[in-house]
Amino acid sequence: MKKWIWILIAVAGVYYFLRDTVEIKNVDNSGTAIVAFGDSLTAGYGAPKGSSYPDFLARKLGRDVVNLGLPGETAEHAPSRLPEVLAQNPYMVLIEFGGNDYMRNMRMEEAASAVAQIVDSVQAAGAIAVVVDIGGPGMGHYTRAYKKLAQEKGAVFVPGILKGIFNKKEFKSDMVHPNAAGYKIVAERVYEEIKPYVK
Repeated sequence: MKKWIWILIAVAGVYYFLRDTVEIKNVDNSGTAIVAFGDSLTAGYGAPKGSSYPDFLARKLGRDVVNLGLPGETAEHAPSRLPEVLAQNPYMVLIEFGGNDYMRNMRMEEAASAVAQIVDSVQAAGAIAVVVDIGGPGMGHYTRAYKKLAQEKGAVFVPGILKGIFNKKEFKSDMVHPNAAGYKIVAERVYEEIKPYVK
């Protein structure tokens, strides 16, 4: 009897560790560029030139990261810029949107739908899609929606890039945006999630 109990515990343990395992689409693709596509958090607003998270990430990776961050951009509007993203011949696209939608009291479902559209377009072009979650205060519903979206679509998920940064003055340039030290932490978090898939 005890043997069966231990077998059940072992099976449950394996399920627990594998339940979030996602097969990432387009891992072996012929694209060349890593593209950071997002809003002011991608653009590096609030930090000196060369201190955005894509800048720090590029140094970490030892290769260029194309920064297509646009301050003020919402997820709802972002799909209109997809031709510029896909023109880069991307190998991987880092998709970071939702903060402006949240601050403008727009519906999270619309933001998630727009991000899903971006993921679909990136994957249809043959590139790896990476959903970058902001994780700001009050944005837990975005985190849950984005994680589910990434799991369903075979995209890489980067959780909570602002956790532990948002409420610490030493990492902030204003009420919302990181400073250079904060963006460096964001880059580290993105790097840890994407490094298994960077060729």
